[in-house]
Amino acid sequence: MVEVSIVVPCFNESEVIDTFHTTLIASLELTGRSFEICYVDDGSSDPTGMRLRDLAAADPRVRYTRFSRNFGKESAMLAGLRMSRGDAVVLMDADLQHPPELVPRMLELHERGYDQVVAQRDRVGEGPIRKALSGAYYRLVRRFMEVEVSDGVGDFRLLSRRAVTAVLSLPESNRFSKGLFSWIGFETASFTYTNVQRAAGQSKWGGRRLLNYGIDGLVSFNSRPLRMAIYTGLCLFLAAVGYALWITAGVVINGVDTPGYATLIAAIVGLSGLQLVTLGVVGEYVGRIYFESKRRPHYVVRETNDTGAMPAFTRSLESVGQAPSDS
Repeated sequence: MVEVSIVVPCFNESEVIDTFHTTLIASLELTGRSFEICYVDDGSSDPTGMRLRDLAAADPRVRYTRFSRNFGKESAMLAGLRMSRGDAVVLMDADLQHPPELVPRMLELHERGYDQVVAQRDRVGEGPIRKALSGAYYRLVRRFMEVEVSDGVGDFRLLSRRAVTAVLSLPESNRFSKGLFSWIGFETASFTYTNVQRAAGQSKWGGRRLLNYGIDGLVSFNSRPLRMAIYTGLCLFLAAVGYALWITAGVVINGVDTPGYATLIAAIVGLSGLQLVTLGVVGEYVGRIYFESKRRPHYVVRETNDTGAMPAFTRSLESVGQAPSDS
């Protein structure tokens, strides 16, 4: 019986994976609990997959799954949760920004009856621009999203087995885990830790990816952008009616005046831009419906030492020798 499962998504972490693994094993052995480590290689282009294979061969407590390509961290976390067998499951990154030394503290809080234990980092060491943008985004999220997401709260958390079961029961393809973890509820405890820089390698989260991830969060858990489009259209209609009445009154009192060319151009450009933005918002929701309707798998497994994590169609390919293999 496994008491603790550690789920670790990896993408091009060959420079740090050995240090992370050694540190994590040392922290877990101090707890005196039985544990397993579930690594998921999200289509790395460096030797990360080979290192995971070596770690699994050297330690039966290590299991791994490799994707056929990069499907994204959300899919990697989902695969890891499906692999996990422990009563408590800890999600964490392999770059040591999620300190393994905090896992025993998370387990202690779990013993007090909490189904979720969240490690919330502070913003020490971050640049002022990123810190300001992040704070503004989370203020926007708290105002418009239907779930509670706090600044500094990421994927570093512990989930009880029933919380994991609840997350796995959610079938959507466009997954925003921060929102999903909040949506399932359950008793939650949190604590703050000092922000830690990467031990090696480069961050995979640039400005563009963070922006797209933020948009995913806003769209995934509310329909208020559509409602705002309606309100904006209504306000513009009322403004246009008021402006028309003002123009009519001016004509009645002062006679016909020279048409306002600049005003006309500004109105056309402004309304055209607003229409395009509204169309984009509607298209974002329609696109999500389109992708959900396809019902494609969240990921495709290339290699694994856990038969329970491999989709049936992949096992069938392997049985006839058609599955891709390493060169």
